[in-house]
Amino acid sequence: MIFGIHVGQQNIAVDELRKLWTYVDQNGFGWVSVWDHMYCRTNDADPHHEAVALMAALAMDTKNVEIGNLVFCAAYRNPGILVKSLITVDHLSGGRANAGIGAGWHEPEFKAFGIPFLPVKGRMDMLEEHAASMKSLLNNEVTNYDGEHVQLTNAYMNPRPLRDKLPLWVGGAGEKRTLRIAARHADGWNAPYIGPEAYSHKMNVLDQWCEKEGRDPAEITRSVNLGFYMSADEAGANAARQKYFDDFQEQAEDRKDGHLIGSPQQVIDRIGEFQSAGIHRINIAFRPPVDWDALHTFVEEVMPAFK
Repeated sequence: MIFGIHVGQQNIAVDELRKLWTYVDQNGFGWVSVWDHMYCRTNDADPHHEAVALMAALAMDTKNVEIGNLVFCAAYRNPGILVKSLITVDHLSGGRANAGIGAGWHEPEFKAFGIPFLPVKGRMDMLEEHAASMKSLLNNEVTNYDGEHVQLTNAYMNPRPLRDKLPLWVGGAGEKRTLRIAARHADGWNAPYIGPEAYSHKMNVLDQWCEKEGRDPAEITRSVNLGFYMSADEAGANAARQKYFDDFQEQAEDRKDGHLIGSPQQVIDRIGEFQSAGIHRINIAFRPPVDWDALHTFVEEVMPAFK
């Protein structure tokens, strides 16, 4: 099992973020990612940090972990400029960067910054074009692309990534479009906040799309993000569960399968269910503030159970 950290950089100071990913880098994790939003889901006015700049800082502060974003919103950046930024991050990190792309969903930030919020089909079409053009930009020195949403003409991409392949991830769980786009273009696929049974089903759908697209399913790395509501000990398990229900309120019951909730042993048992379903990469997703006691316990008691 490979464990990673995914953090939404809302309501958190940069110093706390740097402390978090430095700790992760030194304690056996294999991945650190941030998300791509301009507004918090909690409140439009809450403080929130930009993703590309944070990835550059993350590259400089760490030495071991793969670094990425789950995921950049296709509508927010020209794909050529985004890939140029990510290759620069790759060089800053010594070859540990990953590219992630998704369709976007948080309508208030689109409207606030004057970005058209297209219907689902339009956003999925845009995701397809961004994934295809980014794949070319990452793998070729020169790219031409003529689409409805993306136009590139003799777009040079130098320097090249430090590795032979800078992985391109597609994020999302939609079975008709997202998973087919992943099968066509992605080196990795990530789904957020779903349980082991649902995730196993999505993996089977991805495999079916790979067969139709002529891809070897083994070429696509898979991971899941799981919300982190673990207590440091058995005594705090009820409080951790209550915090989860307070955070998600009327959605809590429907979404609980995609979170790690309760005591360390309950979390070990839950991760075991994911492992039995064939899932071998789990990112624990923090909604700040960071519960440092729980994170220490995760490192000391939970991770060793899966070595």
